[in-house]
Amino acid sequence: MKRALALLLMLLPVFGGCAPRGPAPGLHYVVGNPYQAGGVWNYPREDFSLNETGLAAVYGSHGPYTADGEAFDQMALAAAHPTLQLPALARLTNLENGRQVLVRINDRGPAKRGRMIEITRRTAQLLAATDPGAIRVRVQVLENESRRMAADLRPEGPQLNVATAPPGAVRTESLAPPTGVGQSARRQTGPAGPAPRVVAADAAVPAVPLRLPEAVTQVYVVPGQLLIDCGGFSRPEYADVLRERLAALGARATTSYDAPRDRAFMVRIGPLPSVAAADAMLERALRAGATDARIVVE
Repeated sequence: MKRALALLLMLLPVFGGCAPRGPAPGLHYVVGNPYQAGGVWNYPREDFSLNETGLAAVYGSHGPYTADGEAFDQMALAAAHPTLQLPALARLTNLENGRQVLVRINDRGPAKRGRMIEITRRTAQLLAATDPGAIRVRVQVLENESRRMAADLRPEGPQLNVATAPPGAVRTESLAPPTGVGQSARRQTGPAGPAPRVVAADAAVPAVPLRLPEAVTQVYVVPGQLLIDCGGFSRPEYADVLRERLAALGARATTSYDAPRDRAFMVRIGPLPSVAAADAMLERALRAGATDARIVVE
């Protein structure tokens, strides 16, 4: 831990001009206890296969450190999630334009109800986000790298070998969405070095840098509609109970064979025409007793 803390202190000059006050807490592994934020209970847990959609918001003001003890920096590729283990590595896709970046999830948030993840200003810039308060995104945890990060930082595990990417600006270019199915995805990289990659489970997984290199990948745009996911169940009769409770809101029961078994039968409301309508419907669903309701993009 002393080595990690020393390296963190060496990195402070490149962290967007932050001027931390008080002693640094030191990089550490975090899961945490259930907590309430914005009137909603969150239940943190390890999830190395998370793949979900929703709305992202850009950080506002923040203290000097993240929840896992890293120096907070608006110019780093980093994000906050309400329940994931910290830190974790995830692929973040802007569903509105197909831009992807890798982010280091190292904080708790967002503060605004109805938002799935909170991102730094630099992350939003690379994603070419147009609305800092409601970006339609997909979050996919990279399992192998995230397991390595957890193993390195758990109290009983080895100490994290902190590696940093050399400083440097990203090379910029216009990345218009592909116009034909036959076109291959385009990749934009900067001089900071290669981005972490997905590897086989039995292969040696390199340590994830504390500060991720900036790399933008362009993928096909798959437009999605805004829905309220009110809950998922393992049996249809349980879903019917919630559907009847939310019938006045237009709730319907659906079945997904791709969902985990305990969420195969889902209750949803929508599609909804706008983010404002989705926010309003989310509030109504929560007041009606759908305590797990959230905004999704599908």
